[in-house]
Amino acid sequence: MPTDPQVLPWTPPNTEDVEELPVGKWWDAIAAPTPVADRALELLGDRSGAVIQDDTYGKTYWLIGIDTATARSWRMRQVRILAELADEGTLLGVPPASWGAEHKTYWRIPLGPDRYLTDTNHLIRALRQALDDVLGPAPDGRQMCYRCQLPTDEPIPVDVEDSGGAVDRTTYACPAHAPLHSKRWPRTLTSAAAAEHEGRPSR
Repeated sequence: MPTDPQVLPWTPPNTEDVEELPVGKWWDAIAAPTPVADRALELLGDRSGAVIQDDTYGKTYWLIGIDTATARSWRMRQVRILAELADEGTLLGVPPASWGAEHKTYWRIPLGPDRYLTDTNHLIRALRQALDDVLGPAPDGRQMCYRCQLPTDEPIPVDVEDSGGAVDRTTYACPAHAPLHSKRWPRTLTSAAAAEHEGRPSR
């Protein structure tokens, strides 16, 4: 029997407030910093599915198919795959379907019969380009964070000293400390609070 095109494939059960829902039951999710997501959405155009934006923590989320093999093979700076783990559940804060930009957490691209999951093949290409456009080319290898003085596998360039057009030195930061330095990034981009907000084990 054909599906009614006016019926949403899924809607958040809570109509009053943000609810922590288990990843891997209806969908998996891809999380990216909002400045990167802004560019990725420009590149995706009408190929993007529904998108949740969380202005409290500076994160944006796409819903994708469960256990998408393409997504699980990704290794991109600042991009996180939220999926059910073998030994514990994973939760994502989901706003009511009717919430818009008047709320801190809202549907930047609303859910709809034709706006639900995002094709991962389109999304991976858009995010890779967005990362280069927003963060610049990926540094070669691990770098030392200027603040915590520990090596990081996801270095973010936060300052470049140059003289006469020649680059002399690049300062890098780990994801947790980049917002404290770079003017391009909101201070809420990555923080301990954000880490607690997404990907928490369910009880």
